[in-house]
Amino acid sequence: MLKVAYLANQYPAAVEPYVSREIDALRMRGVEVIPGSIRRPESTTDCSRPFEGELICLRPIRIVVLLKAMRLLFRRRKGISPLVRRVLTQGRETPWRRIKALAHTALGACYAVRLRERGVDHIHVHHGYFGCWVAMAAARLLEVDFSITLHGSDLLVHNAYLDTKLNLCSFCLTVSEYNRRYILEHFRIDPRKVLVFRLGVDLPENHQPLIPASNGKITLVSAGRLRAVKDHSLLVRACARLRDRGIDLECLIAGEGPERRRIESQIRKLRISDSVTLLGHVARQQMDSLYRRADAVVLTSQSEGIPLVLMEAMAAGRIVLAPAITGIPELLIPEKTGFLYEPGSLDDLVARLVFICGMLRRGKDHPHTSRLSWIRHAARCQILHNFNRKKNLDHFVDRFVELAARNWSPPHADPLLQQIQLPVQRDRGVPVRSHGTDAVEGTRGRVILHGRSAG
Repeated sequence: MLKVAYLANQYPAAVEPYVSREIDALRMRGVEVIPGSIRRPESTTDCSRPFEGELICLRPIRIVVLLKAMRLLFRRRKGISPLVRRVLTQGRETPWRRIKALAHTALGACYAVRLRERGVDHIHVHHGYFGCWVAMAAARLLEVDFSITLHGSDLLVHNAYLDTKLNLCSFCLTVSEYNRRYILEHFRIDPRKVLVFRLGVDLPENHQPLIPASNGKITLVSAGRLRAVKDHSLLVRACARLRDRGIDLECLIAGEGPERRRIESQIRKLRISDSVTLLGHVARQQMDSLYRRADAVVLTSQSEGIPLVLMEAMAAGRIVLAPAITGIPELLIPEKTGFLYEPGSLDDLVARLVFICGMLRRGKDHPHTSRLSWIRHAARCQILHNFNRKKNLDHFVDRFVELAARNWSPPHADPLLQQIQLPVQRDRGVPVRSHGTDAVEGTRGRVILHGRSAG
């Protein structure tokens, strides 16, 4: 049985349900998965299944584990030395960033100690943040491959040491074609190592029909962590502009984070407390009811992959408005499946909101109302065909198992039986290690170079 360690900065996390879904899907396919979290799981996680006993949580660090990690680092110093050289002598990172990377190398050794007794065959890490360095260090110490899933800000904003991570990973998954193009344009990496796997959501069987807001307030909904990169302050300023234009609305912002106090202060300063409400953390089970209240769902992020919140809103048949950044235009076709505005432009955001509000406030028989109905229908079709969770998850599992297992063979396997089974595996499209060469025969006659991280 293939054994994979699956690491996230925080797991389980309510805002990253795809990690749990991928783990469950891999287990259903017969892969043994050991979930890992660098930070303690959120207390607000919308997950009822028990994780106690199966989850490796790296923080806080136990002294015994740290001592074993230091011993492991000394014993495998040749394997880890390229990472140390990269930290100390290469690149343009700040001294503080280099110190943190050394600390993350030690944390990677702690992770390796925790995994060593489990006999893992592969390590996968979600996001390219410091957890990726931890996974990479552990993989080198254990002499196994590791892989990455890159989303948005971990590639476009917080991408320290990403050159090394991409160079040493056996393969990299990412959520959009935009991300893949960006990786290939900015990093020296074999294009065959970078694959696009779209996330997805479930399409509700029954969605609420559009009710034009001709006699009441227009309800805008936004959801996401209250962090600077999400730029909720842009939405707050837009709501103030809409109020000044006499548009009666309510804006509900779901999410929690370090920017909350600043946003609250901004709301008070603009005197729109009666129009804008910070809901705090909203459980995933309650998001459906929040979408049902929405006339439109608005995103104001400065950096994203392809956000689940937009997929969920479109699946619920809601009008969506988002900035034309990164992979979002792959989801939102302007004025066909949603609306886009110029990134960071308050004027364009307000203009789009005024346009949408005007369409929403007209009567049922107005042609604009029919147009919105078509957009809502097209949005649901887009999710059904291209961002369908089950279909995309099945595709992910097929390829992940193929890629993660290409340097793996069952323990104690009989060499003679392996030779007999090779043609059968090849016919089934399973990549097989070519003995005596440093290549793998792929499913379509391609030759894929090995990407072992410990070499």
